[in-house]
This record gives sequence, C-alpha cells and structure tokens, in this order.
Amino acid sequence: MAIILGIDPGSRITGYGVIRQSGRQLAYLGSGCIRTKVDDLPSRLRLIYAGICELIAQFQPDVFAIEQVFMAKNADSALKLGQARGAAIVAAVNGGLPVFEYAARQVKQTVVGNGGADKSQVQHMVRNLLKLPANPQADAADALAIAITHCHVSQNALQISSTRLNLVRGRLR
Repeated sequence: MAIILGIDPGSRITGYGVIRQSGRQLAYLGSGCIRTKVDDLPSRLRLIYAGICELIAQFQPDVFAIEQVFMAKNADSALKLGQARGAAIVAAVNGGLPVFEYAARQVKQTVVGNGGADKSQVQHMVRNLLKLPANPQADAADALAIAITHCHVSQNALQISSTRLNLVRGRLR
C-alpha cells in the first residue's frame, strides 16, 4: 500500500491530488489547488512551497509525482513554471519523499489512452477511475492523473521485475 501525492505545477495555480494504491486498487484521498493570488513570483513560490509542505504533513504520502516541464511558446511562462516545479520538488525532497516525473503526454496516454487528450477527457477518466461523484477541477484532475500514472508505471515495473526474476530461475509463471 502506498499513498501518492500528484502535482500539476503552475506559478498561479498548482493542482494536487492524493490517492492510495493497494495492489491494483486505487482510492481517492483528496485533491484541490494551491492558488497564489499575489503578483510577485518569489511570494508565489513561497506559497507553493508552504502549500506542498502542508499537504505532506496532512496526507503523509510515500511518493511524490510531478509533471515534467514542457516546451512552451512563451519562454517567460516556461521559466516561471520551472521555478514553481522547483519549489514543489524542494518541498518533497525536504519531506523525505522520492520524486518521480512524468511527461504530460505519458500521463494522458496512461489515463485516457490518447497522448493528445484534452482536459475534459482527463477529468472524465479520472472521475471514472477513482469513482468520484463529479469531475474534479481541471488542475486537480491533472494532478490526480499524474498520481494514477505513477501507480500504473510502478505496477508495470514490479510485474516486469518479477517476470525477469522468474526467467532467471528458469521458469515463467
């Protein structure tokens, strides 16, 4: 059993989602957004860091999963996003959590089955996979999708390693 904290970073809105994985079963624990309603970037980064630290204290996750930086058309936006990611990652590392990063395309492929899926498709699939009564807010849904992706990737890695172990022993179950 593991608790995964998924983060969809943003300098103004950082989505978060927390799930519990027990084998192949996923359970929703919480989600939402850290909203930074201040203008200067250093204050926004402080709020992101403090918010992530608070989530770590509240949910006691075992793993931290975050979306990788993508190439943006606007270099200034990409730099701010990178700094927001950095603040979140530092909070996780200071909390003693292992950090895993996933590309947006991989997250969409894992959750929706299409790497080019739009936000509404991600929301719909997250709702179905976690048996939620309604679609989560878009940034929170993206964060939950990142956590779900980590569960699938780690489950597949476990299956591959056990298959290799069985092959080394001379049999395949």
